[in-house]
Amino acid sequence: MQHRRTLPLLVAAVLVVGIVLGFHVRDVASGTDDRLNRNKIEEAFNIITQGYVERVDSAQLAEAAIEGMLAALDPHSIYISADEMRDVQESFNASFEGIGIYYELIEGPDDRDTLAVLMPIAGGPSEEAGLHPGDRIIQIDDTTAIGFDTELVQRYLKGPAGTEVTVKVRRPGYRDTLSFTITRDRIPLETVIAAYMLDDETGYIKLQRFARTSHAEVLEALQALRAQGMERLIFDLRGNAGGLLEQAWQIVDEFLPAGEMVVYTNSRHPSNNREYRATSGGTFEQDPVILLVDENSASASEIVAGALQDHDRALIVGRRTFGKGLVQQQFPLSDGSVLQMTVSRYYTPSGRLIQTPYVRGHDDEEYFEAKQELRDLMEGQIPESGLLDVSVFADEVPDSLKYTTDAGRVVFGGGGILPDYLVRLDTLSAALQTVIGRNLDNEFARHRIEQLGESFRQRWGDDPAAFIRDYEVDDATLEAFLAWADDHGVDVVEARPAGEPETPILVRSEVLAEADDVKTRIKAFMARRLFDVDAFYPVVAEIDRTLTEAMTLWRVATDLAEARPRR
Repeated sequence: MQHRRTLPLLVAAVLVVGIVLGFHVRDVASGTDDRLNRNKIEEAFNIITQGYVERVDSAQLAEAAIEGMLAALDPHSIYISADEMRDVQESFNASFEGIGIYYELIEGPDDRDTLAVLMPIAGGPSEEAGLHPGDRIIQIDDTTAIGFDTELVQRYLKGPAGTEVTVKVRRPGYRDTLSFTITRDRIPLETVIAAYMLDDETGYIKLQRFARTSHAEVLEALQALRAQGMERLIFDLRGNAGGLLEQAWQIVDEFLPAGEMVVYTNSRHPSNNREYRATSGGTFEQDPVILLVDENSASASEIVAGALQDHDRALIVGRRTFGKGLVQQQFPLSDGSVLQMTVSRYYTPSGRLIQTPYVRGHDDEEYFEAKQELRDLMEGQIPESGLLDVSVFADEVPDSLKYTTDAGRVVFGGGGILPDYLVRLDTLSAALQTVIGRNLDNEFARHRIEQLGESFRQRWGDDPAAFIRDYEVDDATLEAFLAWADDHGVDVVEARPAGEPETPILVRSEVLAEADDVKTRIKAFMARRLFDVDAFYPVVAEIDRTLTEAMTLWRVATDLAEARPRR
């Protein structure tokens, strides 16, 4: 793809940055060629602002120039306007009102960005409405979202609690676009969204993101589960797109003894080289740990996974992680905006580069497609049983991509963290695609609770454990679900018609074949509505394939923990 829009807009970048950064620019631009190029940019800026046929907004030109320059670097070096910077700080420091997603703008055809959902915030309006990680928002109300910048995203999606916005999305694996109406609300702050006992000895913690309270929340969860008899832990980072490095470091510190490397950075500037090591006093340094990751686990999640894998402290299960291992430093500009630029790279303790390889200047679509091809290749080798020990790759992988853990196990580089055991990505049936994609399970759960009335709520009271243990979605409720769906825009038919149906359909026999999954999802959403978001996960765990497969690996995880030297 040719960057016809951005390449001519490089004109003012160094001029503007040089005013503010001073010595940074002098350090880098000390050579004769750099000096000539800087002068060339300043000349072009003056020619354009003084000689163009119409008056030029120099501030807009400068911003476009900075964005154009950064586009030639890597996928994560970006310009953040002053208004956007306030929103970034808000998302880490306080609750706010809106639809509750983390997102990114991915460059698409004709240099027009598409708005991609990194993750909906647990318990927030977007998760409630049915948005998923990876969804591409293409329309907001009656306005196309193709080509939106961050300012427009904020203008159209944020708003007072109680107001509604309708978004249309493209979802990977779905042929048709999906539509969701989201009621804006106050966004919850909690980052540990589930912490409970899977059985008498196994604790489970799900961390959705790394914000300022994450370490304290994880520590509190570990202590509470210890008090309930936890002797081993499932730590779930699936869908966790990252956040604050400091929080990742402190969380890893709870699992490692003093002195062990957590992560380090490497740069061409020695001042940007850092080492982050564990300190004394960790609360969970000995017992077995299984860490769950997937393709949406990124950045801080990969730091945690890489450190625990390299030190043989946890067995990693799931799918290869995203591969975001570039360190950005924020350089404030005079108007409150920020140049967020990559200054170094993250490496795991064994020396693996977390960043997935990218081709400088290529658009993001190519970047993500290349990673998906690699994942598809690995997925193709996972047996039908669902688990693959990646050590079988050892003879096929080049030596340059092989690294060793403290115990001498072989782990692999090449971008992201490759788990010790890969789990096959579930392929949704047509019935489940419709149920999940149309958010029918969640909406029916709302309807069912309203239908059952106050007596149903009073029956279960404040006892989620009893509901999770005793309540069953029976066959009659499943039939009620089909009848409800048929009345709410989805045709329930006896056989799949020839050709493509004009409206969404559910084939009764196909739904019945997936009855266990549909019933479990309805129950899980009912639990969330009756109690809270943390009541959802103990229910849906019954159909969580990765979690189920991980629970068969405790012998391996225990051997790993017992082989580590005791300190």
